[in-house]
Amino acid sequence: MESLRNLKVLSLEQATVVPYLTYRLAMDGMEVIRLEHPVYGDPNRMIGENVLDEERMNAYFLCINAGKKALTLNLAEPKGQELLRALIRELNVDIFVTNQLPKNYRKLGIDYDSLKAVKEDIIWLGVTGFGPDSNEGAYDPILQARSGLMEMTGEADGDPQVLGIPLPDMGTSEHAYGLLMKALFNRAVSGQGTRIDLSMFESSVSWMTVPITMTASFAKKITRRGNTHEFFAPVSVYQTNNGFIYLAVGNDRQWKAMVSQDLFKALDKPEYEKNMGRIKDVVNLNAALNAITREHSSEKLIEFFTSITVPVSKISSVSETIADSLVQRRLLSSSDPKTKTSITLAPPPNMTTFLESSERQMTFPPRFGEHNYEYYGRLGLSNENIANLKTEGII
Repeated sequence: MESLRNLKVLSLEQATVVPYLTYRLAMDGMEVIRLEHPVYGDPNRMIGENVLDEERMNAYFLCINAGKKALTLNLAEPKGQELLRALIRELNVDIFVTNQLPKNYRKLGIDYDSLKAVKEDIIWLGVTGFGPDSNEGAYDPILQARSGLMEMTGEADGDPQVLGIPLPDMGTSEHAYGLLMKALFNRAVSGQGTRIDLSMFESSVSWMTVPITMTASFAKKITRRGNTHEFFAPVSVYQTNNGFIYLAVGNDRQWKAMVSQDLFKALDKPEYEKNMGRIKDVVNLNAALNAITREHSSEKLIEFFTSITVPVSKISSVSETIADSLVQRRLLSSSDPKTKTSITLAPPPNMTTFLESSERQMTFPPRFGEHNYEYYGRLGLSNENIANLKTEGII
């Protein structure tokens, strides 16, 4: 949507959940301005290797902050809150986002009512761990543990495991993205702004669709199962003579196509004709299947299963995923005009018109307070005024 490029986002953000959200908004071409405390800043700036050999620009921070502007602002001070209101008013901010604890909303002057008084149609989003009535801190693994996601992850006879990606963080960001698009549509129709409160815990639990229904409605115990599937077989990782493949037979037609070929004809048994029969004997089935796949290369098996339209894949490393032709054409990049450092960024979930027009280039992740003079200057403040505010600890 071309109109998204005209929108301005002011975000009091740190860590992952809101920075990933605003990164997605920057991919749409929105003007994203991140606010940070002038002393503490975003802790993620100090995580990972110091690849640029300068403070507060460590590798971990670079992954999801391209395309943004950065201001420092001390909202604990009345002057800081005055500047916040001025930014919203003078920049005509459309969306305000924060992942501060709810107890800090009024204290920092960022509560919905205060900001609505400045701009009537502002869209306000507060992301919290457990809802606006809770000030309990929430890190991604804690949410994975409490939501049941960790119970669902790992080997059947092993310990619960954390997911390989921070789904509560990034999943909540995606839910927030959808809610903001709905709020923008509502504003376009009605002219009214919106307050959105989004709980990371509720977002995380919402992914537990099958486990919750099966447990609550049918008293079925659902837990981690390793690489197999609770309801379909054969679905798992299988060893080859030069690695591993993941095979997913999703219906009886695919199974029939598979065992009709000489390679797997030994598994063409009446008891395996239906998925339920395969599930009942899944341990023996997987053992028999592994005995066959171990005799052949990954490449030969992938070619075979692809030829009969049965989903299959090699287990790709991150480097191999990056090299995938479908990924290569969607990767983003960003170059630092100061150090000439170039970074490769993950592709968006879908290619936006903004990214297409910029040839998939995004501006480099902003340095701490990099745009203070530019944006506070827009408020009519002179360079001397801005320098004084810095000396006073306001910015």
